Amino acid sequence: METSLQPGAQWPAVSPATFATTAAHPPLTKAQKLLPLGVLLFDWLFWQENRGVNVFLFGLFVVVAQLVLLPRVAAVRRSGYFWLAVAGSLFSGAMVAVYGSGVAMLAWAASLLMLLGYVNQPHLKLVLYAVLTAANSAAQAWLRVLRGVRAPRQSGAGVRRGWFYGRLLVVPVVILGAFHLLFAVANPVYDRLSGRALALLGNWLARLIPDISLGHLLFVALGFVLVAGALVAVPVYAFADHESRFGEFVRRQRDRVASFGVRRPDFRWKTVKALDLRKEFYAAAAVFGLVNVLLLAVNAIDINWLWFGFEPAPGFDLAQFVHEGTYVLIFSILLAMGIVLWFFRRNLNFYQPGLRWLRSGATVWVLQNAVLAVSVGLRNYYYILHSGVAYKRIGVCFFLLLVFFGLGTVLLKIWQRRSAYSLVRLNALAVYAVLLMLAAGNWEVWIAEYNLQPRFRSIDIGFLLNMPDRVLPTLQARRALLNHTAQLTMDSEYGTGQVITAEDAQRRLDYALHNAKAEYAAYTHWQGLNYADWQARQTMR
Repeated sequence: METSLQPGAQWPAVSPATFATTAAHPPLTKAQKLLPLGVLLFDWLFWQENRGVNVFLFGLFVVVAQLVLLPRVAAVRRSGYFWLAVAGSLFSGAMVAVYGSGVAMLAWAASLLMLLGYVNQPHLKLVLYAVLTAANSAAQAWLRVLRGVRAPRQSGAGVRRGWFYGRLLVVPVVILGAFHLLFAVANPVYDRLSGRALALLGNWLARLIPDISLGHLLFVALGFVLVAGALVAVPVYAFADHESRFGEFVRRQRDRVASFGVRRPDFRWKTVKALDLRKEFYAAAAVFGLVNVLLLAVNAIDINWLWFGFEPAPGFDLAQFVHEGTYVLIFSILLAMGIVLWFFRRNLNFYQPGLRWLRSGATVWVLQNAVLAVSVGLRNYYYILHSGVAYKRIGVCFFLLLVFFGLGTVLLKIWQRRSAYSLVRLNALAVYAVLLMLAAGNWEVWIAEYNLQPRFRSIDIGFLLNMPDRVLPTLQARRALLNHTAQLTMDSEYGTGQVITAEDAQRRLDYALHNAKAEYAAYTHWQGLNYADWQARQTMR
């Protein structure tokens, strides 16, 4: 609403001090006015709660708040990356509400950071820069809010002075808390003594304010910091400015020569001649030619040995075969991608006399690395087939998906003169897509169902019992299998594997079931409940 003056009227007098205070501490925005609601919602959803429906609801609050507070003409509304982050936030939050898995929680946090980063700088494209922009903004937002909060106008000088010193002490107290956590982790004696002191302080606060504990106050303070970071955007230009220097395609460089016809001439005396394109072409051709021959021999051996009718011999250490071979081959693939990026980084993309041959050799090398990746996948498949599924085996499968996608983008760089920035941008989106795919899986239950099969002679029951409680109904339904398995193993306190009896395994399973039932019975709130835990609770009744 605009304010107009009557003819002959004057603007109200404003003192210089008032003007300076208003300029330094502008009035709160709509987003800042939502802070109390956000902090109350955070406290209600997460105080002494598990992760579940509360994660989805809080993420929905952040998304709706951003969509409501953004102007209709905001540039970010036309950004596909922003809408991808919105969809990813809602999807990953829903997966937390369904499974409550750690990877779904990671995807949810990454999605919200991306969302806030793109709101902060609408022209950003790199996923990593969006996350860093949001983190940088969130680290400053709570201070910006505190600077904007002022004492009531009608209060006396003593109240205003106390308000000033109270705000002044906020930053030292936060820094003191950070150092306290570091010292508590590093020094167990300090941790024990400081814990006693904080317990005494908490008891004193409990007598002073019976309904509020010290831990609850600290949790509310954490909620204020997180909600301020989610609602209040502090402009961060560093990453957007850095990204603006990069382009999608490699451009031919014609500067840094001794000529006035270029933008940046270089007339310095050169005692060493620069490596011209012809010599660089010879080096690249030699690398691609020799390594192609070597990689052809390796792929021929793998195809003959692994691809058709592979059966491990008795006593063959399949775990060592998979671990050592997989890591070495993955490093070889990444090194090959790095070499291609190095040779095709500049003007060699425009060397017409040998460009066709260079592209052909590099393409053959990339395709041979794809064959090598297939061999890595087969090693992983044989391990799963004979020894069961583990987290790393699933991770290798999804990592190979990223490798195939990355090799495809390397081909784009070779034939379309794509820049390294373009490849990083595309592969970062692929990593985010894989993270969302991992968030959509109930991996622990699927691992337990696969590993508890009669065909396996050895079952790592300790690994299965250390999984979340939602796996226990699967173990309970197949507990008879434990009595007929040739070998049951679990990790000892020193991290080495040990064999246990079927009776010991059954006793450990009964103990885990008893604890899970007691925990489910004691937990009566709905905020931290997810569908998988609710289903497990119904099954174990």
